[in-house]
Amino acid sequence: MKRSSISNNLRTAGLTLALLAGLAAPAAAANITTKDWGTTAKGETVQLFTLKGARGLEAHITNFGGVIVDLLVPAKGGRKVDVMLGYDDFASYEKGGVFGALIGRVVGRVSNGGTFPLDGKTIQLEKTNPAAKFVIHGGTAGFQKKLWHAEMEDGPEPKLILTLASSDGAGGFPGLLVTTVTYTVTRNNSLKLDYSAVATAPTIVNLTNHAYFAIQGEGNGDVSGQTLQVFADKYMEQDADILITGAMPSVDGTPLDFRKPVRIGEVLNAPFPQIAMRGGGLDIGMIINGKPGTLRPAARLSDPNTGIVMDIATTQPTMQLYSYGIGTRTNIGKGGKTYRSFYSMSLETQGYLDASNHPNFPSNELRPGQILHEVTTFRFGLAR
Repeated sequence: MKRSSISNNLRTAGLTLALLAGLAAPAAAANITTKDWGTTAKGETVQLFTLKGARGLEAHITNFGGVIVDLLVPAKGGRKVDVMLGYDDFASYEKGGVFGALIGRVVGRVSNGGTFPLDGKTIQLEKTNPAAKFVIHGGTAGFQKKLWHAEMEDGPEPKLILTLASSDGAGGFPGLLVTTVTYTVTRNNSLKLDYSAVATAPTIVNLTNHAYFAIQGEGNGDVSGQTLQVFADKYMEQDADILITGAMPSVDGTPLDFRKPVRIGEVLNAPFPQIAMRGGGLDIGMIINGKPGTLRPAARLSDPNTGIVMDIATTQPTMQLYSYGIGTRTNIGKGGKTYRSFYSMSLETQGYLDASNHPNFPSNELRPGQILHEVTTFRFGLAR
């Protein structure tokens, strides 16, 4: 056989073997996958996405309200713990509250009967109860019950990119608002939330995620034994209706001084008025030290049993501490577990609450040509 023929045959054989090897080799596992998860009352298909990180962090997130359904975190002993209160199925989220959901256009209570001044006009937000003293969590147009457009980006740090267009006049808010929130599971075992928004007309915006963190394991008792540290010298005072007064007292000498680690059980039933007036429990806005707009430490939460430590960093100016339930509360969650008061801690990074009704607060207005951009990271590790 001629050398050229031999060479051609070898080359053909080599290509065939390479093709066969390629067919036999398993495809690289995707770090982000999706599946259908239900149908809304409007007939929309809901998806559930799984994001897997290189160091074991795994997030299950749906495009309905941007809800973090499960967050599986490495714990001591080599096991994984789901640290997110919630439900097993989509129907419960559509019917239920705000477990793990994105909140907008404006988180918290808009006072004065749900009104705010803007460019010389008084804007009235829609209310289901005309006598209500406030509108909470975006009112009738709340983002937590909307189906967001979803895009996946695979890679070593998988991303889920959710986008929502809130129409001009939705819930009474002026201007078309387009919001994008990107969830990333990072190499360092963080869940990163990157928020951006633009508007076609002057409006107000304050975005957060209302995750209910249970780093002791969801449904596995309360947070009393956990340690909390918050890097905040001041807090936002509230009145008896849980409306912001505009005062920003120092935490000095109060049970809200978390600048050094504090066992949460020591403050949940403190006689301090900002706690006692709710019948116990935390529901208070802390003003994070440092320059807003820069990513800086906000809080650290740790559990002695799982060994999980969660470090929060944010560009946002404030963070709401909310110990699930005020007074006595029960709710049936995943696996039929009963969630009781103080079974989780929400640490909601956000702008100043009700800022549009308090001229001494930094503004929450967003105007055409401006881009709102905020970042929060929840990094998980083990105590040493």
